[in-house]
Amino acid sequence: MVSIDVPAFYQEWANRSGGAFDAAVGEGSDTLEDVRLAYRKFFQDRFPAPDGVTFEPVDAGGVAVEWATPADAVAGRHLVYLHGGAYLVGDPQGYRGLAGTLARRLRARVLVPDYRLAPEAVFPAAVEDAVTAYRWLLDHGAAPENVVVAGDSAGGAMAVSALVAARDQGLPMPAASIAISPWANLEHTGATMRTLDGIDPSVNRAGLRRAAELVLGGAPQDSPLASPVFADTRGLPPVLIQVGGHEVMLSDAVRLAAKLAEDAVPTRLDIAPLMGHVWHLLAGHLPAADKAVTDAMAFAEEHLPAA
Repeated sequence: MVSIDVPAFYQEWANRSGGAFDAAVGEGSDTLEDVRLAYRKFFQDRFPAPDGVTFEPVDAGGVAVEWATPADAVAGRHLVYLHGGAYLVGDPQGYRGLAGTLARRLRARVLVPDYRLAPEAVFPAAVEDAVTAYRWLLDHGAAPENVVVAGDSAGGAMAVSALVAARDQGLPMPAASIAISPWANLEHTGATMRTLDGIDPSVNRAGLRRAAELVLGGAPQDSPLASPVFADTRGLPPVLIQVGGHEVMLSDAVRLAAKLAEDAVPTRLDIAPLMGHVWHLLAGHLPAADKAVTDAMAFAEEHLPAA
């Protein structure tokens, strides 16, 4: 049973995202710092951290990260989670609800990098920080076959692109990757960027194009680490892509799945009918969100050593 007003949540989320775009270009009355703090509180209030999970800030090779550790964590099991927010907003504190839920479901320690945000730090700063955090995890004893990398929206794209960068730097690949509602193509050329524009409850093509200009800092829209639909993904681990049927990003998520498959990466694409952007956030409130989280964690379990 739905226990949250889903349309109201998405409307408020869209308003706050729009406020971040305004603040990033010096429009509106709020500073970008104020908008980011309000964005964090918005998520914290609606999706509080679950019981039985502790949170600890750590410095990971110069990148601030936060550990989410469930009481029954399987020794050595790790999930690196890359939060969303269009590379403009979002942080580990605001994602404690989802990160804590994933930690409990997978019985894993979850590492959430607080990667640098635009416009202060433009592309490829966020990808660099994600790779640094992953490298730090391996350097501190994590076995790559016992690590899963996941993320949503901008973080969903980085769940692929950061692994491309890590591979190119000679780092061993993790067991699997999970890309939730990935912002995978900053050219925004997928058909659903038009057909679902105005139907998607959370984002629209104009807003995404506006954000991309801020994030790229002059880099080409088809830069492979910004738009992994253009990346050479050969050698990546199995990837699960989950996307909602009402997302403007749907076509580009399908394109990403096709690119991975063409590069011989074991790939699974799950499309959830009628769902909006990162509906996983509504786990505990919406049955479809619970199913998506369960499916994602089952995929992770499938590729991790037995507990």
